[in-house]
Amino acid sequence: MASHRRLKQPSRARVTVLTTAAAAAVVLSANAANAAPSEKLTKDEVKAKVDKLYEEAEQATEKLDGAKDKQQKLQKEISTIQDNVARGQEDLNKLRDSLGSLATAQYRSGGIDPSVQLFLSSDPDDYLDKASTLDQLSSQQVEALKKIQDKQRELAQERAEASDKLKDLSATRTELAKQKSAVQGKLADAQKLLNTLTAKEKAALDAEQAQAASRASSRVDLGNTGSASGRAASAFAAAQSVIGSPYVYGASGPSSFDCSGLTSWAYAQAGVTIPRTSEAQANAGTRIYSASDLKVGDLVIFYGDYHHVGLYAGNGQVLHAPHTGAVVRYEAMSDMTFEFGVRI
Repeated sequence: MASHRRLKQPSRARVTVLTTAAAAAVVLSANAANAAPSEKLTKDEVKAKVDKLYEEAEQATEKLDGAKDKQQKLQKEISTIQDNVARGQEDLNKLRDSLGSLATAQYRSGGIDPSVQLFLSSDPDDYLDKASTLDQLSSQQVEALKKIQDKQRELAQERAEASDKLKDLSATRTELAKQKSAVQGKLADAQKLLNTLTAKEKAALDAEQAQAASRASSRVDLGNTGSASGRAASAFAAAQSVIGSPYVYGASGPSSFDCSGLTSWAYAQAGVTIPRTSEAQANAGTRIYSASDLKVGDLVIFYGDYHHVGLYAGNGQVLHAPHTGAVVRYEAMSDMTFEFGVRI
């Protein structure tokens, strides 16, 4: 006889949990199936994304360079002010000592009423001479007090200025850390993307970059350097001497460079000091808006925010430090967004 005992039914809560879990598993499987083909980017897609990250990293690098430059200037200014304050304090101490000596002399001479001193003096003429000296001391005392007050005000102003600059320095250091973190984050993201490529794809990318640099180099009109000024030609020659040096963010030579680090270093070798950042270099000379009017050695500014700079190499080519993972090399200006040239 068949058993008619009812089987124990799972609780409603258990059914709900199992159903939800099963549904989630189906969704995850579906998502995984849909996502799997798109997870693997093509070589060209990776290159496009990496190039974008490198550009963003360079934008942050130029801000980083600007913060470094500002920090160095502030440190020098603060040091100068602190030296001035120290010297001013020494001067103030001497003025106070002088005032103390005058006060002591006045006290010793002024213990008796001047009319009584004259009456008791055995030599009125001698006393009158002394009285004249007392008047002189009093005048000197007033002058000393004025000098002390002026020096105190001067020191107060310098201390306030130093305090403001110290606050500015603290803010600059915070900005420095922020931009450094931004650069490192972008470069780390770029490296993760590059790591998704196979060894064969990486080799193909390297070969493409090498071919592009070779084509740019072959187009450089080295005979055109005669059209440049002596200093611009010297700066260009200096940059040529470090072709192949690696790009390192924040570096300004002599063995590694970022974009504005290369241009500022090159001009320094020609005896010309230009600002450190590309944005500041954009305002360092006469702007040349037509590429056809550029001469070898002119600065070439790229992109709307001026975050990249190189040296004009002639025939539509630029000599520059491109980005992390690359070296100082020639490249076609048409590969970037040209804004204008700057003639130093």
